[in-house]
Amino acid sequence: MHFYIMTLFPEMVMQGLNTSIIGRAMEKGLLSIDAVNIRDYAFNKHNSVDDYPYGGGAGMLMQAEPVYQAYKAVEGMIAGAAPNEPWPKEAKEDAFCQAESLKEAGKPRVIYLSPQGRTFNQKMAEELAQEQELVFLCGHYEGIDERVVEEIVTDYVSIGDYILTGGELPAMIMVDAISRLVPGVLHNDVSAEFESFQDNLLEYPQYSRPEIWHDKRVPEILLSGHHANIEKWRREQSILRTAKLRPDLLKKAQLTENERKLLSRDDKCDKI
Repeated sequence: MHFYIMTLFPEMVMQGLNTSIIGRAMEKGLLSIDAVNIRDYAFNKHNSVDDYPYGGGAGMLMQAEPVYQAYKAVEGMIAGAAPNEPWPKEAKEDAFCQAESLKEAGKPRVIYLSPQGRTFNQKMAEELAQEQELVFLCGHYEGIDERVVEEIVTDYVSIGDYILTGGELPAMIMVDAISRLVPGVLHNDVSAEFESFQDNLLEYPQYSRPEIWHDKRVPEILLSGHHANIEKWRREQSILRTAKLRPDLLKKAQLTENERKLLSRDDKCDKI
């Protein structure tokens, strides 16, 4: 899978993603991540990409043309560059021509990180993991000229109802969450199936050695070696934990009649 992140701070993005699981997946060729510096496509000698907004207002706005040219370069990379192949600066002039070949096939999916978008969740991560290429547009300052946003963006996505300095951190969060769902990225592919929010349930509690820590014991059932009972216990704990910490998720969870009775019994115990 190939990620392209259009940003003013490529070092920030790559330093954050070049480590741990994502970094190892890149080394194995399972993922490629290119941080495209929008400032490289500035059209003035100072390499500035921002200007005052028409109509007045606080702060500066990212201009349309540098963002658009960076996007056309990404289109060219998708059309002509191999996975994990560095994009030489001298080849950027050819990017626009190569990008023209993408018009017939349709443009790539471009995600603009914005509080105006749909809130990112696990279901969206699973959907986006089916794509071969994803392009992220990271805003900064007071945002981006609306005209280029309308021209290139296919999806508006938010990671929550709060304001950040730029789109880099949200892009990194999304790349991390999506990458975990790419086959081979996790050492144990089963891990991606049973983590929090899978099937709209939180993950069950987990324990490691020692068996007793601060007078607290590991639940006996986990020491029993009876795998069917352990799985049943884990499922029940996921349901109970979700009911306690994120009851809003239960509305979408598919529960059996016995599991609904479990919740009912737990409610009665809480009231006693």
